[in-house]
Amino acid sequence: MKKRVISAIVLLIISAGCVFLSEASRVIFFAVAGIFCAYELSHNLEKLEVYCCAWVMYVYIALQAVLALFHAGPTLYIACLAVGIYMALFSGIVNRKVSGTGSLYTLAGIAYPCFLFGVLMMISVSDLWFPSLAIGAISAWICDSFALFGGMAFGKHKVAPNVSPNKSVEGCICGALSSILTGWLFHITGLFPEFSLSVLLITSFCASTLGQIGDLAESLIKRMIGVKDFSNLIPGHGGMFDRADSLLFSIPAAFLCLHLVRL
Repeated sequence: MKKRVISAIVLLIISAGCVFLSEASRVIFFAVAGIFCAYELSHNLEKLEVYCCAWVMYVYIALQAVLALFHAGPTLYIACLAVGIYMALFSGIVNRKVSGTGSLYTLAGIAYPCFLFGVLMMISVSDLWFPSLAIGAISAWICDSFALFGGMAFGKHKVAPNVSPNKSVEGCICGALSSILTGWLFHITGLFPEFSLSVLLITSFCASTLGQIGDLAESLIKRMIGVKDFSNLIPGHGGMFDRADSLLFSIPAAFLCLHLVRL
């Protein structure tokens, strides 16, 4: 537990430093995190004797980072995604080891996690970057804690026993209810005065709920591969993918809610 707490504090300090330093540091931070996740995914898939083309995912993330830094429009992001799809399929044609199975898994990696890291990079250069990152991350973290302790206290019914046997329906409900506390805390602290209490409550609820789905989505992949953690990069926490799973869903959910309010 001590190792886990120390690792969490160090990771939080590094993340906060990168996020608040500058726009470029935010993009680079998410790009590096995305490359780590892509590596962990491709490395673990080799246990299934599936050899996806990791460099295609790295190049795709790098291209998304460049587009974010230059505030590119949606047309270029769509073009970048098309290039990623082409490269993923082409890798199976030119690399006999990758073949058809590997190219399809590379294509899956482009979709998750690479595309979602591109979304985080896009959000990090928008005018809603701070409320989106703060509400998305804090809602997911508080929800995770409430779901854990709620499941330990009241958990009786498994929500997805074939994917994550330790998660219960009662724990997920406690996690979702934590969004009421999270939204209220954002409101009374006056951190985001431009948004009403109802907006903060709805945004926190959507972020925490999508965060739980993101956690289950990553658990689904780990269950398929047959691993507990994607790596031991972060002592006591597993790999980068293990830490980013819920945020890849919660932060875009928070951004979408806040963006819709602005329309």
